[in-house]
Amino acid sequence: MYSRIAGTGRCLPERVVTNADLEHVVDTTDEWIRSRTGIERRHIAADGQTTADLAEGAARAAMAAAGVTAADIDFIVVGTTTPDYVFPNVGCIVQDRLGAHGCPAFSVEAACSGFIYALSIADRFIASGGARCALVIGAETLSRMTDWSDRTTCVLFGDGAGAVVLKPAEEPGILSCHLGADGAYRDLLYHPYGVSRQQRPGETAGPYIHMKGNEVFKVAVKTLETIVDETLAANHLERSAIDWLIPHQANIRIIQATARRLDMPLEKVVLTLQDHGNTSAASVPMALDVAVRDGRVQRGQLLLLEAFGGGFTWGSSLIRF
Repeated sequence: MYSRIAGTGRCLPERVVTNADLEHVVDTTDEWIRSRTGIERRHIAADGQTTADLAEGAARAAMAAAGVTAADIDFIVVGTTTPDYVFPNVGCIVQDRLGAHGCPAFSVEAACSGFIYALSIADRFIASGGARCALVIGAETLSRMTDWSDRTTCVLFGDGAGAVVLKPAEEPGILSCHLGADGAYRDLLYHPYGVSRQQRPGETAGPYIHMKGNEVFKVAVKTLETIVDETLAANHLERSAIDWLIPHQANIRIIQATARRLDMPLEKVVLTLQDHGNTSAASVPMALDVAVRDGRVQRGQLLLLEAFGGGFTWGSSLIRF
């Protein structure tokens, strides 16, 4: 038994913040942001709009594309680092709103790699016969943990959600998933506080995303090169076999470096960071949905999905769409 992607969907907040808008907030320019990140605009959640709201919207779009109803869904997993609550998890909230009661529903916290991690879990459940119709979501409201006075980070992040529906197949759809992590790099990209680890006397770090950009870039490029080679070797494929690279939309320079490793022109790389910014776990499924709906990604094509995020975590998935 194998799994295949039966439908994709995405959901974005209505509010758009452009680079020009940010020029009035922090000391930056549109040219500076574009040249260093490739980002032109990002969507920001409205007051009261939550990660679960966006996840639900993406889920409904993916279910409609797959032609399934809540009665068909028997497994829900959400990748997110910005949940509505500590508990119930976002998966349970979405499950209730969809009316898919009783099936397993949970969230995975692996930062920007969260969707790839979640996809790998769902694929294994379907392959083992533990699920017949899985809903896999990546959803974030990173704007809620962004320091809007810090020009090095506030220009990067946006909000959104993407989803896929997985169903059983007689031939492989998801050919392989490859996951990794190394907590030794935790101080390069992190949020300093949580439930059991709260601010202590004398600590001055704000409750926002903290990042050492140059160091993250170096490790990300090297790690993604390694996982790309690992994925191709595991499937006995040459680089030329890949039809589309669908990367985590973090930074245009990281994406360009990965494309060069594959000897792949940027015309074969799905880019959405110019419109979405870095949406963490939501970026890969949203980029996939964009390319499916505009007709670039076709059935039978070979897709390489990859992501790298805080932790550090990383992952890839090779998919016959």
